[in-house]
Amino acid sequence: MRKKKPHVAILDEVRIVRKGQYAEIEYCDPTVAGVSLKVGPEVQNMTDQEIVNRLNDVIRAQQKMAAQHEYVAVEIPQGHPQIRYSEECDQWVPRGGVLRCEISDGGPDAETTVIIDENELSLDEFGKLISTHNGWGMRIEFVPEDETSNRPTIEVRNQIDDTQEHAA
Repeated sequence: MRKKKPHVAILDEVRIVRKGQYAEIEYCDPTVAGVSLKVGPEVQNMTDQEIVNRLNDVIRAQQKMAAQHEYVAVEIPQGHPQIRYSEECDQWVPRGGVLRCEISDGGPDAETTVIIDENELSLDEFGKLISTHNGWGMRIEFVPEDETSNRPTIEVRNQIDDTQEHAA
């Protein structure tokens, strides 16, 4: 089960363990993710309340930044590589915030693969590529392979009845 993001807390809602320069903060609610907060050497002399105050300051700053930030997805122009191989990470990484790709069955035993530019990625490789955006959202629009550069018309409605066949 995916855990909820950490939230502004009161002292009674968390347990704190100091490890080196970090405060390991675990919420009493097991559905909320914990936080490893790097404070510095002074963490050893801080009270639990001071650590919670620092955590809350960080969370409020993140919330404020997110509220003020207008995200613009950058799409790499056609003819330029959308992904690059990172030797440091030993995986493919996206160069922008939009990926135009095709779904294929070109893998071993007709395994599904994802083709980006001229690169055919296994599902494992594609999973690693999108893991660079863990914590983000993702929107997928399925379009015919010759339409990946165009935004489709979007119609919001209830799901298509599973008994109907999809036009392929």
